[in-house]
Amino acid sequence: MVRDTDPTRRDFVQIAAAAGAWLATGAAGVSAEPPPILRAGAAKQDITPTKPVHLAGYGSRKDLSQGIHDPLSARAVAFEHGGQRLLLVSTDFLGFYGGTAASLRKAIIEACGLRPSELFLAAIHTHSAPTPTLGGADAHPNNVAWTKSLETQLVAVVREALARLAPAEIAFACGSSPVGVNRREPVRNAAGKTVVQLGRNPNVLTDREVQVLRVSRAGTGEPLAALFAYATHSTAMGPHNYLVSGDVHGLAEQFLEKQLGGAVVAPGFAGASGDIDPWFRVLPRFATANGWIPEAVLLGTMLGEEIAHVLEGIKKPGPVGAIRTAMKTLVLPPRPGPRGESPEKSLGLSGEFNLTVARLGDVAVVGLGGEVFNDIGKAIKAASPFPHTIVITHCNGAAGYLPTKEACPDGGYGVDNSPFGPAAAEQVVQEARRMLGEVRSAER
Repeated sequence: MVRDTDPTRRDFVQIAAAAGAWLATGAAGVSAEPPPILRAGAAKQDITPTKPVHLAGYGSRKDLSQGIHDPLSARAVAFEHGGQRLLLVSTDFLGFYGGTAASLRKAIIEACGLRPSELFLAAIHTHSAPTPTLGGADAHPNNVAWTKSLETQLVAVVREALARLAPAEIAFACGSSPVGVNRREPVRNAAGKTVVQLGRNPNVLTDREVQVLRVSRAGTGEPLAALFAYATHSTAMGPHNYLVSGDVHGLAEQFLEKQLGGAVVAPGFAGASGDIDPWFRVLPRFATANGWIPEAVLLGTMLGEEIAHVLEGIKKPGPVGAIRTAMKTLVLPPRPGPRGESPEKSLGLSGEFNLTVARLGDVAVVGLGGEVFNDIGKAIKAASPFPHTIVITHCNGAAGYLPTKEACPDGGYGVDNSPFGPAAAEQVVQEARRMLGEVRSAER
């Protein structure tokens, strides 16, 4: 046997053999590129006002806030997979009224290089937080200053979440909670006619599902975030309360972050709750006499404990899949206004409704830009082609109340002050179904 002692020739033969093996592998149809991995990052910013402000949600409340019961925060969770991104942002205030959605979204999108559909900017709808405002005759200077600082804080929290992107795992699970109850209570008026008023109507079946998405560090299972959605107004505290608070959703977020420890971020989202209030509602103060637990704290803790139990039951991560997003502004059928006047003019609302959908593997997220009645959320979940569909409201807009067709003949709050007609709800459900189908079938 003759040994090849020429090092140049030996190297050439080895390189040629390696190249041949690589070509053979390629010919077999095996890609040299590794499959994309899911990355996630979470962040939180304090947005508690530092000066007295007008609190949102009740027109009868004229004075400025008189203190802080619990802090307000903005929380963001960023996801990235194969170059596609998704930002879920929860903010502890009423919603993006007065045109603030477009302004705040524009600032975030431009600063962070996002596509419009990649940003789900939502509010938990607490009625014990500042009114966001860009100015105007009725705007208090402290609220304008707070809104301007909010823009900077939201950009910062999204940037921080993106900067923390790292390999991650997700898992979805559900629980149930009785914290929310239908608030359309039928009563007889002085004339003996049945009318609908705001109250408590436990006879109506509601969607009590608590939707939970756990985000963990890949390989170690270390928790990074626990997102949740639940259908209720955060209105345990009423117009006589002048203390800043996240109310039910905000207190649930705070409970979870304390319970889970570390740097875990727990963004909360309001589900389809246009006709849902907390079991104890519109109370005047955080009563603590004789060991009494304030109702907002009780309900927020109860919701938080259910989410913690759901998290404990998750034993393994779910499947990882593609991220796809889509956004559309719908022009919905209007409700006839007084003497033919358009509801858009009489109520100061637009007939436009922002609808945003996303796919995160086998989990879908539907963002609704208004106060949507509970049965609409249930219908979207039932129509979705995904095994898990998270429905959140007060997202990317503030179009006002969207009632069901069935609720319209009875009138009452949420119907009489809606800009939309009876056919609008079905249009939203059908468009959500169509858009979910598109992101479900989209290829990389």
